[in-house]
Amino acid sequence: MAFKKFTLQLTIRLGAILALFIVIAFVLQQQGYFAVTTLLIGIAIMQCVALFKYVNKTNLEIARFLDALKYADFSQHFNFAHTGNGFEELGNSIEAVLQKQQQIAVQKEAKYRQLAALVEQVPVPLISLHEDNRVTLWNSKARKLLGILRCENTDDLNQLGENFAAQLTAIPNGGTRLIKIANDGMEQQLMVTASDLIVEGKQERLISLQNIQSELDAAQLQAWQDLVRVLTHEIMNSITPIASLAKTADELIHDVKANYANSSELAEELDDIASAVHTVAKRSDGLTQFVNSYRKLTRLPAPSRSTFLVSDFIEHISSLVSQDLAQQGIQLITSVNPAQLQLFADKEMLTQVFINLIKNAEQALHNTPNPTIEISAGLNSRDHTTIKITDNGSGLATDLIEQIFVPFFTTKKEGSGVGLALTRQAMILHGGAVKAENAKTGGAIFTLIF
Repeated sequence: MAFKKFTLQLTIRLGAILALFIVIAFVLQQQGYFAVTTLLIGIAIMQCVALFKYVNKTNLEIARFLDALKYADFSQHFNFAHTGNGFEELGNSIEAVLQKQQQIAVQKEAKYRQLAALVEQVPVPLISLHEDNRVTLWNSKARKLLGILRCENTDDLNQLGENFAAQLTAIPNGGTRLIKIANDGMEQQLMVTASDLIVEGKQERLISLQNIQSELDAAQLQAWQDLVRVLTHEIMNSITPIASLAKTADELIHDVKANYANSSELAEELDDIASAVHTVAKRSDGLTQFVNSYRKLTRLPAPSRSTFLVSDFIEHISSLVSQDLAQQGIQLITSVNPAQLQLFADKEMLTQVFINLIKNAEQALHNTPNPTIEISAGLNSRDHTTIKITDNGSGLATDLIEQIFVPFFTTKKEGSGVGLALTRQAMILHGGAVKAENAKTGGAIFTLIF
């Protein structure tokens, strides 16, 4: 309807201009009508200009409408009701199209925000590797896992491990691989899945990362507990009657010796037998104590957690060990930063952990000039509470660092290999980890990460 009105008005205007030019042509043939001719020519020019503006106004409005669509400028209005050019319906149609596009844009924005919130809440860390080496960390889980607030390119990923980015790109499309990284000095096992996508004509690799270190630790711990439980059961079943019989035999030998005290030759032979039986009994008792110590690995209860100040806890530990350390000339240094640092943990269980670690440090300081043990607490780059026990002793053998937390392993002549295994188990039960390393200035550092 609007276009019919436009055609009608255009026809009328063109007809009027044509008629005007016919009149002008007629008047030009007459003499003495110069003023009339000039007036008619002026009117004709004005009509032509008005026709140009009439047609061009529509073109300008269409161009403005297309620009509004191009730049998503939905603040533009196209109400032609008062222009008198017959395009009221066109203006209404343009307004309807803009409103529809605005609704679509709002719906897309809402959908995008919904998907962004969904990705942010997904418990699996997600990152993307772009073909121009850019990296996108899609959610807070990825930023927390990797410990990186900003990651502009793949080179930034290599701070987590040598060739980490290359390992991610080497995973086949749809494949899964285990990759080890070092995060805050702690090794972590990641299960990585990669999927290749084409987004806006460009290749992109979507990667999901899942830290399974805690699951591996728990499985390993359970395996050790099962092994120790079976071994202690079988050993105790065998050693208990041996120890009992050895003690009985030792008592019988003493009785026989008393009855044959006058026979020196027999007494001498009985002494040899008694010595052998006594050795068996002593070794049986030692083995029984050894087995009982390992039973602790299978009986460590779940932590009974409470919130407490780390400074108060360290002060409590200091009061327990300070006298023993002072007698050996060992200086104890403590520090907590921030001062109000708190910990949610089993205080009694951690007390045993700290006493064990301090005793290990104490033993490592024999023959060390100016022996010192330092306990320092703070927050790491990921805001995890960390407590370090550092000594200036001889340090740890580099090739043994990976083994010292394994049950049964010990470098001490009289050691059982239980203490550090219990320490690791206690930290796993707390959802944390323990790390051993050598200090650059000498000595060992044991770090508890909560």
